[in-house]
Formats: sequence, structure tokens, C-alpha cells
Amino acid sequence: MSPSSGPPRIFDVPRRTARLERSEKTLSYADFLHRRAAENAVGSLEALLRDWCEAVDLSAHTGAFAAALAVSAAADRVGPVKTVGDRTMRAGPGATPLPLPDGSQDLIVSLMSLHWANDLPGALSQIRRALRPDGLFLGTLLGAGTLKELRAVLTEAELEARGGAQARVSPFADGFDGAALLQRAGFALPVADVDRVTVRYPDLPALIRDLRAMGETNVLAGPVRPLTRGILARAAQLYDQRFGEPDGRIPVTFEIVHLAGWAPHESQQKPLPRGSAKMRLADALGVKEQTGEAEGG
Repeated sequence: MSPSSGPPRIFDVPRRTARLERSEKTLSYADFLHRRAAENAVGSLEALLRDWCEAVDLSAHTGAFAAALAVSAAADRVGPVKTVGDRTMRAGPGATPLPLPDGSQDLIVSLMSLHWANDLPGALSQIRRALRPDGLFLGTLLGAGTLKELRAVLTEAELEARGGAQARVSPFADGFDGAALLQRAGFALPVADVDRVTVRYPDLPALIRDLRAMGETNVLAGPVRPLTRGILARAAQLYDQRFGEPDGRIPVTFEIVHLAGWAPHESQQKPLPRGSAKMRLADALGVKEQTGEAEGG
């Protein structure tokens, strides 16, 4: 790929847009991840005693944040939360220019959408430019551990049946890279936390129904060879064998990566220059410094 050709096309944005549109009618049956992400974002605002006059929600589904904010202590400190752009913009963040003037927003929220970005650093850079100095970005995306069980059993079942396997689960970003991604996009004071959630389902079809209801099924770019009933049945059997619990239910892992970053401002706390510390860490913590090796438990 030449330097001028742009980021790789990992996801099919039109396909993702169509699935997101269909999920608007079904999300209420499976909105637990969106509600969890929204409640965390609102909790962050409650802990920050300041006003956010100009606010925008860029989430894939915008209702969850508004609902959580409406019943929170921060509700009267956040101005009317706008939504901008069309569904395509929210389905594929960064695919089109963000329709916000530079330096125009105090708060930008993007929940459960950024993991579909073909150019995640570029999407984050657009958001940072739209923030006023000292403006806040709160975002969430699904992390690398999401659906790890499903990924394993689908791959094994398809290998058995066809001798080769196609990617069926998105290549989610490693949550521990979140702060570095924010810093690369120009954010100050970047923070990333990983929230691991285990959800138990009666069977594999129930999990797939929820993923469709969320609009979170496979939209990797390129031709997709459909899975046969036989492959899906074998995957369900493998899921039970590898991960099934005594009560017959299957565990499903989701990782929600919570991001927070600020548009740079001169008033913000600055890190000390390297080597300028006047106190050893052991002294600051009030402990006796030790040397040697420790043995893990």
C-alpha cells in the first residue's frame, strides 16, 4: 500500500449502516452494553464539577446516553445534547468529515461505535479538533477480548468442515492501547479503562440473536461465505464442550474500553520532566525499598 492510499478498508461501511439501521427497531431487547457504557460516561460527568454548554453525542445509538443523563446529577450542567450527521457517519466513524466546526464543543461523547472505524486514530483526531481547548471527550469501544469464545468455536468448526476459515468476529482493538491512541490523536491527560463483562446465554442462537439486535454482527470488508447450518451446529457443540457451565448455559465475554481525553489547554496539569523528581517512590509511599526477585502465587 502506498503512503497516499490511506488506511486499510477493514469494515464495509454500507453494510454496517444497513445493520445499524435495522437494529434501531430491536436494540431495546439487547441494550445492556449500551446502557452500561452510557452509565459509565454519565458517572464521569457527575464527578467533574463543571458545565458543558455545547455537547454532541456521536454514538451509534444515541438514546442510551440521553436516558442516563436525564436521571443523573449532571443533567443540569450539560446543555442540550445534539446529534449531528447521518447514520453512515455514526456507523463508520472517520469515514466522512465530522460536521462540526473546529473548537466548537465543550463535550463530545461516542459510545459503542469507534470499534467500527477503519481509521481509529483519524476518527479520534476529528473529535479532538472539534473540541474547545479543555473540552472533554468520552468514548467507549469493544476491546480485544470481546467474543473470544465465539471466535474460537466458529474458526474450529469452519476449519473442520471446509479446511479453511474466514474471519467472523471483528479484530477489536487492545484496550490497553486506548490511552496511547488518544495521545496519538492529540488529546491531553488520556485515560483508558477496560471493563470486562461476562454474559451467560442459554445457547449459541440466543447470543447471535442479541448480536443482531445490537447491530454488532460481522461487517468485515470483502465477500462473505455464509455459514451453513452444519457449521453453526458444530460451533454450538464446541461452545458447550469448551466453555459450557454445569447449568447448561454458555458464558460470553465482552470488553468495554472506556476512553477519556481532553483537548489541550495551558491550564492543564503537565507531567514533570524526566529525571526532575526530588523524592524516591519508596519514600513517597512510606515503604522500605527492597531488591531481589518475587515469586508469583
